[in-house]
Parts: sequence; structure tokens; C-alpha cells
Amino acid sequence: MLRPVDASKAVLAAVLPVYLLILAGALLRRMGILTKDQDDPVFRLVFSVLYPCLILDKILGSESVGDPRSVLWGIGAGFGLTVLSFGGAWLAAGALGLQKGAGKRTFALTSGVQNFGYTAIPVVQQVWGAGAIAMLFVHNLGVELAIWSVGVMMISGEKSIQWGRLVNGPVVSVLLGLGLVASGLDTFLAPGEGPAHAVGGPLRIAMAWLGAGTFPVAILITGAVMMDLVGVERPSPRIVLGGCVVRLAVLPMLLLASAKFLPAPLALKQVLVVQAAMPSAMTPIMLAKIYNGRPGVAVQVVIATTVVSLFTLPFVIVWGGRWVGL
Repeated sequence: MLRPVDASKAVLAAVLPVYLLILAGALLRRMGILTKDQDDPVFRLVFSVLYPCLILDKILGSESVGDPRSVLWGIGAGFGLTVLSFGGAWLAAGALGLQKGAGKRTFALTSGVQNFGYTAIPVVQQVWGAGAIAMLFVHNLGVELAIWSVGVMMISGEKSIQWGRLVNGPVVSVLLGLGLVASGLDTFLAPGEGPAHAVGGPLRIAMAWLGAGTFPVAILITGAVMMDLVGVERPSPRIVLGGCVVRLAVLPMLLLASAKFLPAPLALKQVLVVQAAMPSAMTPIMLAKIYNGRPGVAVQVVIATTVVSLFTLPFVIVWGGRWVGL
């Protein structure tokens, strides 16, 4: 067994490429190679084609989501823990003296939801492998439900839920993949020989090739967008420090305790350990713009937690994994 320091170095080596790609995206933007007018079409390509292909490729044939109870655990944990995180972040925002209309709702939403997408996926894959990746996508379905229901109501002050936002490529691909696994039809999309795989095998390989492009493309664009956000609003020490404490210190304890004490499937426990180490997601920046929140507050929390997580992430995964018993 590796010593904690050696294990931390191993995890850092596994996740460092993600941060290097973010930096590369920022540099490409600064150099004018990756321009703003390229963001929208590339994001649409990733969100509508590459990401759904990745999801299907990882879910099909995965034993970790073959049990309906595991699926329910994943969706339930994703939804429930995200809603609890929103509540904890809301209380923290009040303790920091933030008020409604002055960033409280935006802070709570941004600090309350961790990065569960493009940054988390390669980390889960590097640390735990394919089984945990499939469970991550199921868990993310619950997170999406929480964001577009409780999260939107919190930041907008409205009481209606925009379920139409959930009809998108990633959500549909998760549901399609789970349906194929449950019915056993995913076996026809497995690479192999014989009549049963004559069409499905090559299709699955092509799907895997497309899915493999998700990480580098999405993370490069993420880095470019973060470069645009730097300097948009003068940093507030209260928001920056508060966001880092809430997202990277307080809420990780909730996720790690859930992983340790809940009778959840192993793959979900692995996912929760990585999720505990993640910085804030970028989705709240968009929601703050749509629902008249404070995008500048969201930007400060996202950038600060992303930078600080480079140093905290390996230790949270290593020590958290040991405490949980993985």
C-alpha cells in the first residue's frame, strides 16, 4: 500500500493533465488562437454529440449500473446531496453577511454545486476506472434535477420548475443507456465478432472515438472561458475565501460522510469521494446571467475554487478515500 504522501503524488499526477488543459485553453485564448466566436459551435458539438457518445460508451455493458437499486442510489444521492449542499451554502452566505439581491442566492448556488462534468469525468476515470464513470453519469442525472428545480427556484425566486431544460443530449443519453442495459440490448452494441455484432461493433467503436474527444475539447474551451472571466469583477475577499471554505472544506465533509455511512454501492462511494474534492461548477455563472443574479459573484467563486482545488484535490481524494475505506 502506498504511503499517503506517495498516494497524493499519484493522484496529483493523474489529475494534473486536467489543469494543464485548462491552462492551455486560457493561453490559446490569450494568444488569439481560440477565439470567442468559436465557443458556441464547439460547446454545441461537445454537448450534443461528443458528450452523449461518451456517456453511452461508458454506460453500455457496465455492471455498476446494471442493478436498478444502484441506479436509484446514484440518482437519489445526486439530487439529495446537492439540495443539502444548497442549504448549507445558503446558511454560509447568511453568515458571511450576504443579502438577497447582493449575491446571497448566487453564492449559495455556486458554492453549493461541485463540478460534476468535464473536470470530474477524467478525474474519476483516472482514479477509479470505467465502473465509477458509469455511476458518475447516473449520479449527475440527480444533480441536474436538483439544479433545474431547487437551484433555479433559489436563484430566481420563482416557484415554477423548468423541466424542459432537462431534455438535452446528456440526460437523454443517460436514460437511453440505462434502458439498453436494463433490457440487455447493450450486448448488441459491444465490439465483437459474428452477425450480432456486424453493425453494433463498428458503431460502438465509432461512438468511443467520438466520446474520447470530449475531455480535451471541453476542457480547453473551459479554460478559454475562464480566461474571459478573469478581471470581470474586482475580487471580494469575503466571497473568495468564503466560497473556498464552503466548497472545498465544509461541503466535502458532507459528501465524504455520506460515502462512509450510507449503504451505497461501491461505485457511488468512489464517485462521492471525487465529487468531494471538486471545485464549483460553471453552470451557476450561466444561471446567474439568465435569472438576474450576480454573475460576478459566481465567477469569483468558480475561479478561486478551481485554482485552490489544484492543491486540495489530491489530499481530499487520498485521505477521504482512506477514511471511507476504499
